Amino acid sequence: MRLFDHVADLPVTVESVSRDRFESDTSSGFLRKTTVFSLAGDGAVGRGEDVTYDAEDHDALADAPADAVDLIGSYDSFADFSAALDGVDLFPTKDPERETAEHYRRWALESAGLDLALRQADTDLAAAVDRERDPVRFVASTRLGDPPSADRVEALLDRDPDCEFKLDPTTDWHGELVASLAAHDCVRILDLKGQYEGTEVDQAPDPDLYERVLSGFPDAVVEDPAFTDETRPLFDGHEGRVSWDAPITGVESVERLPFEPSWLNVKPSRFGTVESLFDTIEYADERGMSLYGGGQFELDVGRDHIQLLASVFYPDGPNDVAPGEYNLPDLPAELPTSPLVPSADSSGLDF
Repeated sequence: MRLFDHVADLPVTVESVSRDRFESDTSSGFLRKTTVFSLAGDGAVGRGEDVTYDAEDHDALADAPADAVDLIGSYDSFADFSAALDGVDLFPTKDPERETAEHYRRWALESAGLDLALRQADTDLAAAVDRERDPVRFVASTRLGDPPSADRVEALLDRDPDCEFKLDPTTDWHGELVASLAAHDCVRILDLKGQYEGTEVDQAPDPDLYERVLSGFPDAVVEDPAFTDETRPLFDGHEGRVSWDAPITGVESVERLPFEPSWLNVKPSRFGTVESLFDTIEYADERGMSLYGGGQFELDVGRDHIQLLASVFYPDGPNDVAPGEYNLPDLPAELPTSPLVPSADSSGLDF
């Protein structure tokens, strides 16, 4: 049985659709906005978070009529609900700023629908797919400022000496900084941001930077390099350390990679549909790929969902699913520590 088949036949009834806006300052220096969709029916509510990055898309949705995204109806199966979304205009007032937003908003509604279907069936995701909710190892993802320094990392280590990190190297990471960070032996993932285009975090391929981090952090996973004639040879013999994030939207995207990967960063919103996400997890598991979850500054229920997926499918990975306190500009005195322990009881997509 395919993984998706475990949830595909769950019926779901939607009697109302509502939306809520959330916003928060972040440690990366931008105001994060998200929208949460709530689907209610048969005394239950399923929720999903739209993590579209452009504030304009959330602002436009806020101005749309309450019934602009109409999903009211009874569906014989969750698969039917998902298929119905193919015909729904997810951006009823304007085109999205970026094409990726189509998947992000689709995932918000898919996850809300699955959450509702599971609750209406009086079950939860782990039980539905015949797995357990295990404690989740997480890493803290943070940028190091401009100019970069180890201050944020050291502040987090002061609160939790066992904290592990996912960091985003930039061209101005000098050798002294690399040595200082490496001495803490806490960096598990280095995200080179080489697969982004037209965003504020784009990082052009830099052979000197790549060589510096490959040698400076010999045991770290290296995510999303950009391969050029100059950078590709640096990874000869290091292919097993390379992970992919931004390009991963389904099985076909994994098959298009320059070589079969050993690691994948699984961000559910990039897949758009539950079926695509589950098929990719299954594909990776069958080939022995190591998976870990990724976060996108979720402000509400989306954070719970990425922690749950990590708990059920890849709990031991270096999951970028830290609690929201880690994204705040000013760190609280006390922080939750890894691993995160699931709640005693679960329903729907609760972690």
